[in-house]
Amino acid sequence: MEPLLAVLNLIGTAAFAISGALTAIRKGMDLLGVLILGMVTAVGGGVFRDLVLGQIPPDAFTDPLYGIVSALTAFVVFLVLYFRLASFRSVNGPLFQRVLLISDTIGLAVFSVVGVQAGFDLHEGSRWFLCLFLGTITGVGGGVLRDLLAGDRPYIFYKHIYACASMAGALLCTVLWGILGETPSMLLGAAAVVLIRLLAIRFELNLPRIPLEEREK
Repeated sequence: MEPLLAVLNLIGTAAFAISGALTAIRKGMDLLGVLILGMVTAVGGGVFRDLVLGQIPPDAFTDPLYGIVSALTAFVVFLVLYFRLASFRSVNGPLFQRVLLISDTIGLAVFSVVGVQAGFDLHEGSRWFLCLFLGTITGVGGGVLRDLLAGDRPYIFYKHIYACASMAGALLCTVLWGILGETPSMLLGAAAVVLIRLLAIRFELNLPRIPLEEREK
């Protein structure tokens, strides 16, 4: 595995594991629940990607590295909050929510471009749609599983332009791939996801939706 890809995978795995662990803690889960939700969030998108590509079993089940990293990260998060929860004041407090959103954003950004890289590795020739799809599903897959297991409505369907940010970053990475090369395109694609997500969070940007009273008619 190339050094950049390995580093990005580790960063994304740790970031999504933090996101999953914090979500589990917010839901009142015990240590096992925190570990499982952290691991599922971290590797879920990659599992979806590998299944789409027909790679059986997925990498997450043949290479234990990322499962170990995600489990250790979730365990550390559990220990930190178990002994220092007062510093977060509450699971609904601004610090807790900020860490959750930032870690989720980093994981989304990294895996959106890692998925694009998998598409370019698979086929020669024109493959922009495949890369866009793989980037998006790799980016959002773990978060969807996290929300479903936590009993929440999946974040991608209603808040802060989540899937759209992933698609935008994956598309930018795909377009720039043949122009700038692998490393710049992946870094710029990930940066675009982070920028879009932070702007959406800061200004509370969401896609249009029908108000509840109109949907009930």
